[in-house]
Amino acid sequence: MDLTDIVADIVAYIAAQEDRGTVASYIPELASVDPAGFGIAIVTADGAMVAGGDADAGFSIQSISKVFALTLALGKAGDQLWERVGREPSGNAFNSIVQLEQERGIPRNPFINAGAIVVSDVNLGGHQPRVAIGEMLRFLRYLTGDDSIAINEAVAASETATGFRNIALANYMRAFGNIHHPVELVLGTYFHQCAIEMNCRQLALAGRFLMLDGRHPDEGRVVSPSRARRINALMLTCGHYDASGDFAFRVGIPGKSGVGGGILAIVPGRASIAVWSPGLNENGNSRLGTLALERLAQRTGWSVFSPAGDSADQ
Repeated sequence: MDLTDIVADIVAYIAAQEDRGTVASYIPELASVDPAGFGIAIVTADGAMVAGGDADAGFSIQSISKVFALTLALGKAGDQLWERVGREPSGNAFNSIVQLEQERGIPRNPFINAGAIVVSDVNLGGHQPRVAIGEMLRFLRYLTGDDSIAINEAVAASETATGFRNIALANYMRAFGNIHHPVELVLGTYFHQCAIEMNCRQLALAGRFLMLDGRHPDEGRVVSPSRARRINALMLTCGHYDASGDFAFRVGIPGKSGVGGGILAIVPGRASIAVWSPGLNENGNSRLGTLALERLAQRTGWSVFSPAGDSADQ
């Protein structure tokens, strides 16, 4: 199996697609992104990097940041976090408020917006947002070995100015006692976290600890093996909002999408993968990024449901 050839095939396949999806217009700064872009980067367990397309183009990671925020929050609160956030797929849109009323302010999982806002409340930890955001940036720089990772302040300002539904979600949960800090501080943390900018190479590097059972390949253990497996499990069942089941059916790899068009996908023990294409499908996930991962899974045989060692090209 030659990953270089497979990546080249995927880049050519994606370039031929006419339907490139629709960029996220509800965040003004994202509405202006060219939908023609596509990048892919794969880091394998032996440390090799294979990339193609616009793999060096920076993009707003948006909800992919929820994976790293959850990792930090579990480090602070441990399993007590699950008293405030569930672990079940939502079946509703990522910014839905419907279930919060039925379930008394407890979000279904940490990857929908309401759940991620609770996670931001945990990570705020009585500090100002700049402290929590600084911790997130240090974490990502540690995972990647790249100190250039930063926040796109224009995107953060755009989200702050237009994030009325997230403001409603936070206030609603505050009314149930599930947000402990002032709403504006929690949302300041959340909006800036989502506005972190990375490229495919950096994002694939950041996911290595989830590929390696919780270990950083150079710096030692990041989380326990059981915690890494549980984060991957949540990515598989909840990482694509109300299309998570379809993604598991078609791709079979734990993944977390963002409305900036990125997807981080993890093949435990084998690869950390980042794809990016800003045009979204009707569920808010990258249309071409999803197609690329589906083609990658077909060509490699990579799937958490495949027998160990099985590969389509072997």
